[in-house]
Amino acid sequence: MSGKVMLVTGGGRRVGAAICRRLHAAGADIALHYRSSSEEALALQQELNDKREGSTAVFQADLLDLDALPRLVEQVVARFGRLDGVVNNASSFYPTPLAEVNEHHWHDLLGTNLRAPLFLAQAAAAELRRRHGCIINIVDIHAERPMHGHLLYSVAKAGLVALTRSLAQEMAPQVRVNAVAPGVIIWPEGEGWADDEERRRIIAHTLLKREGEPDDIARTIVFLAQDAPYITGQVIAVDGGRSVNL
Repeated sequence: MSGKVMLVTGGGRRVGAAICRRLHAAGADIALHYRSSSEEALALQQELNDKREGSTAVFQADLLDLDALPRLVEQVVARFGRLDGVVNNASSFYPTPLAEVNEHHWHDLLGTNLRAPLFLAQAAAAELRRRHGCIINIVDIHAERPMHGHLLYSVAKAGLVALTRSLAQEMAPQVRVNAVAPGVIIWPEGEGWADDEERRRIIAHTLLKREGEPDDIARTIVFLAQDAPYITGQVIAVDGGRSVNL
């Protein structure tokens, strides 16, 4: 991927950081977006630039601010001279049982998981078409089978699956659009999401009987960006077989 520029949203930590490292190792220059994780983003920028000088730059933006999305694309192109791919990794995740859903939850969960990828694709479309680039969305196996108590998150990820396929139609033939659906890769942050017994139960439903690693997602991203010129409109589950064993 030498000479290619990849924008990764939420790229400073967790799965996003693994994606940045793996794309960078494949030769890409990295436009590393963050909202509030400045310390982690700057540390990763330094790590990657130590390996290849000038190869990584950080960009701060609130993806819920639609006016920030064209600016983000413009800043990336101004810094690197091009944009070849977008990885929509940034996401909000927390429970929203029906009785507790409110307008803030709607705007946040639908905003980060669905609206932002749509309008970022719109902002980047001309440059991605020029470069015959790609978009890769991070969805969820629960887009197909909703997660109990996570109504809006499940709806948002289902919408992102539909957006992936629709953008593949809209942006063909110049731009490929695909998605990766993680399973048990890295546990959500915050206490109380799942105790040890619940985690063991979840892992037991994977066919491989183990958790995955962030790098499992990152390697699939590199495959779709670099080695899959005839794949578009597809969702690849990286879940140890959990989605066929729920």
